[in-house]
Amino acid sequence: MRWFAGTYRKLKTQRQGEAIIVLNAIVWGFFPVLILLIYQTVAPLVVLAWNSFFATLFFALLVTFKKQWQQVFDRRVWKDILYVAFFLGILLYALYYSGLLYTNAGNASLIGQTEIFFSYLFFQVWKKDKLSLVHGIGALMMVAGAVIVLFPSFTELRTGDLLILLAMACAPFGNYFAKRARTKVSSETVLFVRSFISTPFLFVLAIFFGQDAFTDATVSVLPLLAVYGVLFFAVEKILWLEGIHRIPVTKANAITCITPLVTLLTVWIFQGEIPTAFQVFSLIPLGLGLILLSMNGQRGQSVQDA
Repeated sequence: MRWFAGTYRKLKTQRQGEAIIVLNAIVWGFFPVLILLIYQTVAPLVVLAWNSFFATLFFALLVTFKKQWQQVFDRRVWKDILYVAFFLGILLYALYYSGLLYTNAGNASLIGQTEIFFSYLFFQVWKKDKLSLVHGIGALMMVAGAVIVLFPSFTELRTGDLLILLAMACAPFGNYFAKRARTKVSSETVLFVRSFISTPFLFVLAIFFGQDAFTDATVSVLPLLAVYGVLFFAVEKILWLEGIHRIPVTKANAITCITPLVTLLTVWIFQGEIPTAFQVFSLIPLGLGLILLSMNGQRGQSVQDA
């Protein structure tokens, strides 16, 4: 009876994690298209810095509302969160935002799926975390679906593509430390400290590259930057951290293969680009991949906690 109860709780936790990551992937699917629209007015690193600033304010309000300030000063997590801030808050997003300036939304979404490969190397090869055969096949099918979606438009590796590829290589390191910190304190605490540390560095980085953060054009779109910061740097990050707290990072990354499809649908709605036959056909492996990833897998498969 105890074994049954434990198995049920574990399965319920996995289902919650999968649902959270699917929602996260849908939110993130809008990102490349919407952020490219604002690039017409504001420089990339300036957008990044302001997004991080508004996310910091949002997390500060959450930490205050939930009375979690004592967690912010918990020295047990400082080292982990410093690594999270460096790999995810500064390095990854500086590379990703800069890369978007030199590529299109479709290529960005496709190259973003290489995070699955880098996560596999980090978590399954180096850290020896378990991933069942069923989930492994599901992950491969979702990668195949993502490739089918964007294969016709993927022609050559450009500077922006390379920058985004480097950004994806940073992700597993940050996710590892974020997952470990989440076992000790709340998501809001981890993300507040990460944003609080990252934001000043991002403003300095923008200034270093000659991007003025306080131009009239920037001030005119601050309300929009605030919305982007809360949506993509706060809500989306909470969803991601809560998701990988419940399921393996590699599995979470595989589920996010639906993101390119969301991106292409967004392009269709906002820019009138009709999906191609390749994109429609990709629904088959993407759907099958999601089904396989939602299965319980082999006995002994466990929810990973770093």
